[in-house]
Amino acid sequence: MTLKSTSRKNAIHVMLFYSGGCNGCDIEVVNALLSPRYDLEQYGILLTWNPREADVLIVSGVVTWQMVEPLKKIYSLIPEPKAVLAVGACAVNGNVYKNLVGDIGENKEIWAPVETVIPVDVKVPGCAPRPEDIIAGAVKGLPKLMGAP
Repeated sequence: MTLKSTSRKNAIHVMLFYSGGCNGCDIEVVNALLSPRYDLEQYGILLTWNPREADVLIVSGVVTWQMVEPLKKIYSLIPEPKAVLAVGACAVNGNVYKNLVGDIGENKEIWAPVETVIPVDVKVPGCAPRPEDIIAGAVKGLPKLMGAP
């Protein structure tokens, strides 16, 4: 048993990546989930800003052209196994930003959905998604972290 697998049984580190949009999903993730009402830290789910210690990457918002490379870089820095959650309608399908999605290489302003940039394991739809749905999505990603097929 490795140190990483042992530590994952005690705590899951989540990194939030806001890639563009209205910021509603970030408010749900950070303010609601880390507030005393839901208090995810009591269950060992900790927020981190260091990709090298993250287990789960939560991506919210559409991916603007300025954020494509930073998102790919952060994804590559997260050690395997890792899970990626696309949170919110913008991250899942582009939502109201669909009309800005281009189809000519570098002329794209918006890359939507997020899975066009990095692999996504769990999609949590909603505008903004309910905190309960985000928690359920995070739970769906746990088997991958624990080494299940």
